[in-house]
Amino acid sequence: MKPRFKRYTFRQLWFYARRAFWILVSWVVIANIIFFYEFFTLASNDILSSAFDFKQAFYANLIFSVTAGIIGGIVTINLMERWLRKHAFWKALVYIVITYIGAAFLVSTIGALYFYSEEFAVPFYHIDVVSELYVFFGTWLFLKNFIIWLFIVISTLIVLMVNDKYGPGVFVDYLLGRYFHPKHERRIFMFADIKNATGIAETLGEQKYFNFLKDFFRDIAPAIVQTRGEVYQYVGDEVVVSWKMKHGLKRGNAIQCYYSMQRILEYKSGRYLRKYGVSPEFKVGYHYGPIMVGEIGQIKRDIAFSGDVLNTTSRIQAMCNELGVKILASEAFANVAYNLPKGVTRHSVGEEKLRGKSEEIGLVTYTKEN
Repeated sequence: MKPRFKRYTFRQLWFYARRAFWILVSWVVIANIIFFYEFFTLASNDILSSAFDFKQAFYANLIFSVTAGIIGGIVTINLMERWLRKHAFWKALVYIVITYIGAAFLVSTIGALYFYSEEFAVPFYHIDVVSELYVFFGTWLFLKNFIIWLFIVISTLIVLMVNDKYGPGVFVDYLLGRYFHPKHERRIFMFADIKNATGIAETLGEQKYFNFLKDFFRDIAPAIVQTRGEVYQYVGDEVVVSWKMKHGLKRGNAIQCYYSMQRILEYKSGRYLRKYGVSPEFKVGYHYGPIMVGEIGQIKRDIAFSGDVLNTTSRIQAMCNELGVKILASEAFANVAYNLPKGVTRHSVGEEKLRGKSEEIGLVTYTKEN
């Protein structure tokens, strides 16, 4: 069996480290906003006694928030997000509640031990500190923090789940109503389609094939998120991914997405073979161009794209089988996506006439050194 650490590239580790860092920073900022709000509220109403030690209280809050950010950012949030992906909602909810309660007691214990250790000027393991710790868990302060941080954790999970579903930045777009009125944009599109999907479906049957697709889309999701892609839609055995130009071109993200997806599926091919008797292979097509983008729908609102670039990308992907390649892009896209991932080389395949198009279009493919 391959060591687990070999599953992750530097890009993937950097993605998770960056996400953990921003969760840590966000939670520390939120905790300090709450702390200073409560402090100034109590001070302005002359409720604080002369025995109140601001420095001690501030450090205790800082230790609490940093510990919560580290545990939440690195461990807890990732576990909770994974459970929501893998299990039925009720089961994931039970796991999340149990984990949150454990984490809440752990973080509160660390913060309270420091506070009472400073309060009594004794080591944190002193009997007086431990006794006061038991009392602390029955106070309104602990209950208040428990409820507030439950809301913060749930809010963080919602943001991460929305980002995972649509791609980074879409949640902000919804909140700001950026696409409430249609607007012009230039975007990169990738159409990814499972090879021999019809034959696999006939072999597996409807239910097993559905689970096969579900596993496929779930497994490739990290590759899309880590390259800052946005899932536009799933159509049968096909997924349409979109990038804003600056995100897709930076560090070769759009092209890297294909190779990251390929790497994940190669790693998990054994599991697919055991479970379904077949490992998924896929082909992709790339193109870019102007589109109209805006919110659409009344009962179910969504962000929709409209433009010829979508049809062209679909036709390019359909040419993969005919040309015997797994990745194909328009020459126009390849010319702007010159910043390629490490080890990736571009190769021209000439001009081809796409189905439904009157003019030929230049196409390129890519190879990567192992």
